[in-house]
Amino acid sequence: MKKNNLKKIDISKKISGCTGYPLIYSKKIVDDLLIALSNVIKGNQLNLKNIGVFKIKIKNERFGRNPKTLKSHIISKRYSIKFTPSSNLKKKINLEKL
Repeated sequence: MKKNNLKKIDISKKISGCTGYPLIYSKKIVDDLLIALSNVIKGNQLNLKNIGVFKIKIKNERFGRNPKTLKSHIISKRYSIKFTPSSNLKKKINLEKL
């Protein structure tokens, strides 16, 4: 299975191609959008209509183990982001694959 990783430069090139803006402006648009989204998500939740919901999830401290060396260590408490897609997005994706 081929791994398709989307990078910020790919999004910038797509915006630049669609709008005719120079690549520098497109990069600035993408950077500003990501900063704005991260600031809203820090407020606990971001609900994008017809796309999905981004929520902050707190992961507690726990013991982990390196499978190669079997050495145990503590994985610190941290925040993670959980994305739940909307039903409309799921329907669109499933229709495109059929």
